[in-house]
Amino acid sequence: MGRPSQDPPAETVQPTAFDISDAQDANAQEHDLTFFQALSLYPTGVFWSIVMSTAVVMEGYDTKLIGTLFAQPTFQKAFGQEVKPGSYQISAPWQTGLSNGSSAGQLIGLLLAGYVSERFGFRKTMLLGMMSVIGLIFITFFAPSLTVLEVGQVLFGIPLGLFQTIPVVYALEISPLCLRAYLTNYVNFCWAFGQLIATGILRGVLPMTSQWAYRIPFAVQWVWPLILIPAIFFAPESPWWLVRKGRLQEARAVVKRLTSDRNVNFDIDKNIALMVVTTEHERSVNAETSYLACFQGTNLRRTLIVIGIYCIQTLNGNPLRGYSTYFLQQAGLPTTQAFNMTIVGFAVAIVGGFFSWVLLPLFGRRTIYFWSLVLMFIITILVGALGVPQSRSPTPAFAWAIGSLLIVSSFLYNCSIGPLTNTLCSEIPSSLLRSKSVVLARWTYAVTTIIAGVLTPYQLNPTAWNWGAKTGLFWAGGCLISITFTYFCVPEPKDRTTAELDILFERKISARNFSKTPVDLTEAICGDDEKKI
Repeated sequence: MGRPSQDPPAETVQPTAFDISDAQDANAQEHDLTFFQALSLYPTGVFWSIVMSTAVVMEGYDTKLIGTLFAQPTFQKAFGQEVKPGSYQISAPWQTGLSNGSSAGQLIGLLLAGYVSERFGFRKTMLLGMMSVIGLIFITFFAPSLTVLEVGQVLFGIPLGLFQTIPVVYALEISPLCLRAYLTNYVNFCWAFGQLIATGILRGVLPMTSQWAYRIPFAVQWVWPLILIPAIFFAPESPWWLVRKGRLQEARAVVKRLTSDRNVNFDIDKNIALMVVTTEHERSVNAETSYLACFQGTNLRRTLIVIGIYCIQTLNGNPLRGYSTYFLQQAGLPTTQAFNMTIVGFAVAIVGGFFSWVLLPLFGRRTIYFWSLVLMFIITILVGALGVPQSRSPTPAFAWAIGSLLIVSSFLYNCSIGPLTNTLCSEIPSSLLRSKSVVLARWTYAVTTIIAGVLTPYQLNPTAWNWGAKTGLFWAGGCLISITFTYFCVPEPKDRTTAELDILFERKISARNFSKTPVDLTEAICGDDEKKI
């Protein structure tokens, strides 16, 4: 059936009017679409997903900014304590507080995101966050002390909490099956790009000795909302969100806007039918959409999986890479070279993001994720092992070797674990609870980040535990936990629509058998006798 030429009257578009066969046809078409066919069909959808995801640049920038400022001599002198003549350090307690300030604010922002985005939509929630960012940057830009800077970081973290979940869910809900992994992976690409920009700017102002050496990097944060607010204002709402609200005619108009008129084989009504059938089936299983519902019935398993996947972002050693500049400086590299190595690391991370797109069609999500964790375990072991002789007799050779391993780990993380976190955690939850499930997962991740933010400064700071590169052994333990969890708990969602994943979880299929279990959408949802929903 070709693309209808006219919109049907709104009163005829009701959930009970959709025949399951239309949803089955749309489900089959999702599987039949190739990558290039999907690009041709959804050019506008891809564009708006990229626009919305670009907001994550701000989170990546802020995450890297504070950790890297700890290694900047001008910032150290302005806010730190003199530990020896001519050498200043921000104390470990203040490093902990500043690193965790943004994460603490994100805990609030994440919980707000789950409610606000489902009530008012993704577009309005993003605009609200962007407008608040403009005012909050003034606090960190003019901060005269570490106390004021801490307050600014906490408040700034609240809108960042909004940006962490909405772009991922939005990317999944406005794209076809074969593009979802690429567009959700792009979210991590933006995060790495933000960190690269932060490190590059801080490297550029490194020779400066005035207050502008650390105020300019804060001022750069004003650029993003000024660009993104006008763009997001014109973005379409998620059609899945509109279906959940019963606004089917608007959902149909959005799908029409997201797709190309040139593809006459695409039927908008059948596409909406699949969304409605999936949503109504999930409501028949559990109509609740509260945070509590994420821990009821089959949703409990799905929620625990996405929480575990987000915790793995911390457990695999990401905090060590977040402090890479300071870490390399403590490992023995000159400050300038520590910044240079960090820039190289994030440039490699960008390359890793592109390489992740090469891996996606070749292997399953679970396969890439599991074996990348195994490789990360080996790398962290090597970093920790090199830290033992480095702590006894520091040499430039050991410092450069450790720095090189961190670059390799940055590439590995950004071509596998990092981007696949967004993909897996947006695909695994039900459509009704997708936003809240991702919020809970990110909330738990923020808690683990705070814990790591307490530990890491003490592990690296020469005035505290002074573990240096031996910290790698600690995160090797985290990798081992992650490997075990992935093997037994993380399923394979590749080439599965939301409706098919619902059925697999309802049947309690083990994570290792998801890819091999056939699903008959009609029989599973309607039974043999029922043909309507």
